[in-house]
Amino acid sequence: MGKPDIIMRILEMIFTCISFSLLASLGHSTDSFWTWCMFTWCFCFSVTLCRFCMGFTSLRETLPDFWNDLSAACAMLSTLMLLATSIIYPIFFTCPSCGRQIGASVTSCLAFILHAIEVCLMKAEKNSRFLYTVPGFLKILEAFVACIIFTCLDYTSILRFPGLQWCVAVYSICSIFTVLVIISTICQLLCPCPEAVGQNKVLTVCNVLAVLMYITAVVIWPLYSFKNNPRPSYCSELVTCPWDNLVVISFMTCVNLVAYIVDTVYSFRLVFS
Repeated sequence: MGKPDIIMRILEMIFTCISFSLLASLGHSTDSFWTWCMFTWCFCFSVTLCRFCMGFTSLRETLPDFWNDLSAACAMLSTLMLLATSIIYPIFFTCPSCGRQIGASVTSCLAFILHAIEVCLMKAEKNSRFLYTVPGFLKILEAFVACIIFTCLDYTSILRFPGLQWCVAVYSICSIFTVLVIISTICQLLCPCPEAVGQNKVLTVCNVLAVLMYITAVVIWPLYSFKNNPRPSYCSELVTCPWDNLVVISFMTCVNLVAYIVDTVYSFRLVFS
């Protein structure tokens, strides 16, 4: 591990540590977005610490493909999570006179910039075989969007409607499949490449099923969520409103549908090229 990598990861750990320390000093909150921000900073700090320590072992030389794909997956996911957190936290929890909240927002943005630079440098070096391709990035994006959806879910309201329960099942099944593909790729159990025709056929079938399931979720979620349920007037007085989360879930469902469609197109290209 080179000196620039060491410095960059130390700074990443410092900034994420400052962020979650400032947030923890303000006390605990049950708000789902607060939980997301705290989880993101703790997750990114822990993952960077593990990568930093493992960089001094012989793993990088012994299993270079495993190490490169693992580093790519962690860096890309951390970048997306920090991007979302750096937007969410200032909007919902920061005010002009909130010194510690502003400090957490600034250090979060700095951590995001460093992670984004690291991803760009990794891509320039072309160390990862799959995760820096379009299908690989889409898998990371699909997992990230699913995390946002799960953060916004209100499980008490879901229990009232079987349609919403189906949508949660769609999000869960597809996200589990996506995570398994990422883990299998990192562990070299899966090789999504033109030579692996049998594996690509399985991925294509799974992607088609995911598209079909997400199409039902795109229709069913708004139907059950917004039918006879206009935006309450008190939402304008709240920092976070449960009704607004329904809109976020609807939008993110559409985003993931597009991601799975593009992923399916690339899978077809691998199989039939």
